[in-house]
Amino acid sequence: LGVPGAGAVGTSASVSALSSLTSGINAAPPGAASLLSSAPVPGTSLTQQPQLGPATSTVVGGPQQGVDELLPLVVQLTNPEQREGVLLELSKKRESFPDLAPILWHTYGTVSALLQEIVSIYPLLSPPTLTAHASNRVCNALALLQCVASHQETRSLFLSAHVPLYLYPFLNTQSKSRPFEYLRLTSLGVIGALVKMDDADVINFLLQTEIIPLCLRIMETGSELSKTVATFIVQKILLDEVGLSYVCATAERFYAVSTVLNNMVALLALNPSVRLLKHIVRCYLRLSDNQRAREALRQCLPQSLRDETFGNALRDDVTVKKWLGQLLSVVGSAAPAGAGNGAGVAGPVPASDGSVGVSGGSSVVSTGSGGGNLQQ
Repeated sequence: LGVPGAGAVGTSASVSALSSLTSGINAAPPGAASLLSSAPVPGTSLTQQPQLGPATSTVVGGPQQGVDELLPLVVQLTNPEQREGVLLELSKKRESFPDLAPILWHTYGTVSALLQEIVSIYPLLSPPTLTAHASNRVCNALALLQCVASHQETRSLFLSAHVPLYLYPFLNTQSKSRPFEYLRLTSLGVIGALVKMDDADVINFLLQTEIIPLCLRIMETGSELSKTVATFIVQKILLDEVGLSYVCATAERFYAVSTVLNNMVALLALNPSVRLLKHIVRCYLRLSDNQRAREALRQCLPQSLRDETFGNALRDDVTVKKWLGQLLSVVGSAAPAGAGNGAGVAGPVPASDGSVGVSGGSSVVSTGSGGGNLQQ
């Protein structure tokens, strides 16, 4: 499914698709707009930047009239000539209809129509020829899939059908053009909606796929907003016991994650972002819950997290300062003599029992086959 070196679309759907995602993050910036202020809103072109606000519906006259208006639109998704306009309308209305997801899933042909929209973009990924118009259209389709992914009744069906795998070629694109950036951002929003539910089945599914290396690549090379959402996804995986055990099971996996986090901290030392640093610190703190990872972090935690480099940036964020204090209390506020500087220099090697230890080296994130294959 991977399309190396490809790129893809971006759309307004990024905003509300991710607004519900970020609203549940502990200590998140107040309101979705603070996290997504640079993204367009549903139903607008990539060249517009309207003010963010609560979604509104043109439906009047009560719930039944709203459903009566909604059903014909859903049915029209199967008509290729009407689909583009219907995608736009439904993406605008989706927050006004809590049960839109079951209607979409159980209406004949609608999910197939949404998948057709996604697959039709693949030829535009490599070489990267995606236009803003095509990006808007496919991201409206992704926004509807995000509804399905986040709804309790349809989430397990969504996973059983392996629908998230259709999004991975979008996450694997590397073009930095705006249409591709918004395509990645909206696709991350779908995955983020899944992990936000704290469902063990979701984590188990994702760990059998390439989501960790795909997120790590975006965490290193994406925009600040994409980095933030990708880091949130990794954070939610780590907060699950199975996810933490998976990442810490081998030196290669731990090192791939910790090196990317270290490199991100090094960049933030030059250009701080509290909203991104928050999720990075939470990832480190969760890794420290594993005994072997904790020993490794004592050697390779970035010095900039041990000193006052981020003191000014975090002075008003009580939660992150608390997390950082907890982290330093278990890994130490000073690196042991001879340890690396934590910016991709020190890394883990297998201990005698095959778990994590620390040495020097560099990492390569692989997006090959074999669920989350992270190679040193």
